[in-house]
Amino acid sequence: MHDVSAHAAHHAPTSFIRKYVFSLDHKVIGKQYYGLALLAVLIGMVLSWLMRLHLGWPSFAIPGLHLLSSNGAPGNVMTPEYYLQLMTMHGTIMVFFVLTTAPFAAFGNYFLPIQVGAEDMPFPRFNMMSFWVTFAAFLVLMASFFVGDGPTLGGWTQYVPLSAVGDVGGPGEGLGVVLWAASIALFCVGQLLGALNFITTTLDMRTRGMSLWRMPLTTWGWFITSIMGLTAFAVLMPACILLILDHVAGTSFFVPSNLVINDQLQPHSGGSTLLWQHLFWFFGHPEVYIAIVPGMGIVSHVLIANTRRPLLSHRVLIYSMGALAVLSYMVYGHHMFVSGMNPYSSIAFSFPTLIITIPSTIIVLIWLGSLYGAKLRINTPSLFALAFISMFISGGVSGFFLAQPSIDIMLHATYFVVGHFHLVMAVAAIFGIFAGTYFWFPKMYGRMMNETLGKVHFWLTFVGTYCIFMPFHYLGLAGNVRRYQAFVAEYMQPLQPVHKFITVAALATGAAQLIFLYNLVHSLFRGQPAPENPWEATSLEWSTPSSPPPFDNFGGQLPVVYHDPYQYGIEGSTGDYVMQTSPDKIQSGHDEA
Repeated sequence: MHDVSAHAAHHAPTSFIRKYVFSLDHKVIGKQYYGLALLAVLIGMVLSWLMRLHLGWPSFAIPGLHLLSSNGAPGNVMTPEYYLQLMTMHGTIMVFFVLTTAPFAAFGNYFLPIQVGAEDMPFPRFNMMSFWVTFAAFLVLMASFFVGDGPTLGGWTQYVPLSAVGDVGGPGEGLGVVLWAASIALFCVGQLLGALNFITTTLDMRTRGMSLWRMPLTTWGWFITSIMGLTAFAVLMPACILLILDHVAGTSFFVPSNLVINDQLQPHSGGSTLLWQHLFWFFGHPEVYIAIVPGMGIVSHVLIANTRRPLLSHRVLIYSMGALAVLSYMVYGHHMFVSGMNPYSSIAFSFPTLIITIPSTIIVLIWLGSLYGAKLRINTPSLFALAFISMFISGGVSGFFLAQPSIDIMLHATYFVVGHFHLVMAVAAIFGIFAGTYFWFPKMYGRMMNETLGKVHFWLTFVGTYCIFMPFHYLGLAGNVRRYQAFVAEYMQPLQPVHKFITVAALATGAAQLIFLYNLVHSLFRGQPAPENPWEATSLEWSTPSSPPPFDNFGGQLPVVYHDPYQYGIEGSTGDYVMQTSPDKIQSGHDEA
């Protein structure tokens, strides 16, 4: 447990640089991560717009595109190679610098110490380093737009051997790959530093009375994600280093013997192309849950505050999130059903892939059962929380198809998979980010976001994302191959109108995010002052003496916890809830400590 004297020397900074740039305050670092994620998602969204315009109208000259790459877009018309380069950068930016950075690193940094009653993280300098190393990784990745033949085109998975042999593999396989691998290796370092801080804060910095079972579900989500990240990123980082060595040091970790590319025998021997896939997907599938488990915690937290009653089972949901973390390492091989792996291995990975749906289903049933009969407060955070559940279910159902090797072999290289992982991972996680933003903005900045604009943003985004990604499943079943930049095959020509519809939906949905951006910036400076506890929530972040909280979170007096974080519908209490810090005895409640 945390002792107030441990950080007695940790005084508030006075200089601008130490206060806002190289800050040791976990709250400032959380805001820095959020700002990085916001910048990254804007860039990723623009790249997706460019790709969608090209897929809808392959011969359309996109004004100004040649300014990004004269070789990749002569006459402003995208080449096949440049399409793959944009696709690779879009996927990499979104997976690493948005879906990992925002729900885990941003919100986790800001609120995890407060929710367990700590003044700060135990290693504030490591925490500062984690952000700046991550920011450096982002800059290295962006630098690949400005070198030689541009960024890598190997996809966010960077499958070897083409990504390991250098320029002989074609455009985008040279320096762009080295920069990509260096960026991701740096990113892994930053996340490992952050995960160590999160785990130590959760285990050693809890305030008096804060047992593990009295932690909010958000804290459990960040804690479980930290453990996953500690293992997953520790595997991906050396894999990226080995890939760089294959490029610059003549090693053969991933390049097999007697490989001929462009009529040139490659000077490599003894490497394994499947080794890269094993290393990458051992990280890659836990990464799905690194993006989604924090969202599960956020959504549960928001729903409880708006239904005014605890979930059906606090502990079962925590056990289920833990089961997802454990099983995520046992199912990674379902990404490799088409790799030529032993069929018996496919069966071995198929079975746990079906098993992992059980904890996911339990979590969804707990949410739906808790909503049944509840008088839900309809506001922007609760709407995005409901949308998260909707997207998670819609995307998860298609996963049953892909868990079967015989079906996956037919669907794996099609848009069916693109639709599946965008719904279940990308869009669901982003809706969790939106729910957290609208819910915690008053605490982070002391002002309320505009509720009307928030609801307009929600409905346009909710309808738009279904218009974009549900047709992907139809395209996949029709045999539309993914990663193609033009559909010249006769059987794919009738599918072109569907791509035009998706493109229009993507442009409209992307434009709707400008409403969110305006709401965010306008509310930051001119939003209505936030009440002390606008959602009448009970966890410790709403017990701080001000919004935003002071430097040491609790004004020099650490809180004492008497209850679990979800005491709603309590008889005899002021209102219908009891704060965690309230010493009042509960006549009828749900304390699980």
